[in-house]
Amino acid sequence: MAQLKNSEEGYGWVSITFHWLMALAIFGLFGLGLYMVELTYYDTWYRGSLDLHKSAGILLAFAWGGRLAWRMLNTSPQELGGKAWEHKVAHLVHILLYLLMLALFVSGYLISTADGRAIEVFGWFEIPASLMMDNQEDIAGVIHWGLAWSLMGLVALHAAAAVKHHVIDKDRTLVRMLKAN
Repeated sequence: MAQLKNSEEGYGWVSITFHWLMALAIFGLFGLGLYMVELTYYDTWYRGSLDLHKSAGILLAFAWGGRLAWRMLNTSPQELGGKAWEHKVAHLVHILLYLLMLALFVSGYLISTADGRAIEVFGWFEIPASLMMDNQEDIAGVIHWGLAWSLMGLVALHAAAAVKHHVIDKDRTLVRMLKAN
């Protein structure tokens, strides 16, 4: 039977599923965001792309919370070989990934609620607007853009490190995130 929880040797299916589904969502939201900024108000998909981006972003924020809770309540696999500084950098990168995602959720919320309206999530429920300030949409938009590009840069570093572990170090770091023990 497949292992759902993490073990000392590797990740379970819940962690692996969170990781890859969130990665796909993040890449999808980034691509959609790049597409959206090129649209004008009169483009056919202007409203639909915004609604999709907001709704998917809210669901991703919930998944982020679930993933963080799962991570805190679950054991972490033992670190594989490598140097002490590599482990420290990896830990720092993981913390930064989580913080960047959180900051993206907050800035996206501030952009979306700047006009005082709630965020409707696929017509299922609404997230109310709560914080209002001058130039909120513009300020949060600039921050959101910078955070999104920063997250992509950090994701690239994260992926490069995983490939380095697999190809150069020949350890199980990458394999552990592909197959549960």
